[in-house]
Amino acid sequence: MGDPGRSPYPEALQTGLKVRYFLGLGSNLGRKRVNLARARRLLEKNGIHILKESSEYRTQPVGDQDQPWFVNQVLEVETGLDAGELLTAVMRLEGIMKRKPVPRGGPRLIDIDILLAGRCILATPRLQLPHPRLPQRKFVLEPLAEIAPRLCHPVRGQTVRRLLRESMDQSVVERLLPKKRA
Repeated sequence: MGDPGRSPYPEALQTGLKVRYFLGLGSNLGRKRVNLARARRLLEKNGIHILKESSEYRTQPVGDQDQPWFVNQVLEVETGLDAGELLTAVMRLEGIMKRKPVPRGGPRLIDIDILLAGRCILATPRLQLPHPRLPQRKFVLEPLAEIAPRLCHPVRGQTVRRLLRESMDQSVVERLLPKKRA
């Protein structure tokens, strides 16, 4: 049995050094693009530095088709938080944005998923890394391939570009034009 005072997350994520993560953002309620912009601001305000951001994509819902289409985006971020701390921070930010509990795949004001943490492979009751459905989800693979096409999936050993090319997901994913700044 492990030390009860010790974090269950890998040593590599507890060094106090900055760790790079890839996050998936999605919204299909309200002003979707505004929701993503607010989530990005809240991440930065909470010490989660955005290194790269994909374009925003209009995406067909997976599963329950009887709901509005999503706007999705992937961010590469850097933070001193370990994976568990980042999950707690992300869930807190979703709460600040008034996310309501919904069934998996249901409509949501904001959804922030931790997709990857470097080469970390993690399986705890709270968090699995890489995200277990990442290889099957075109709405995440397309924006991830835009900013990190050569990134290698730590379990499958394939690049994001290859995972996207071999994906069986036939859902519609359309890149949106950048919003005009005032």
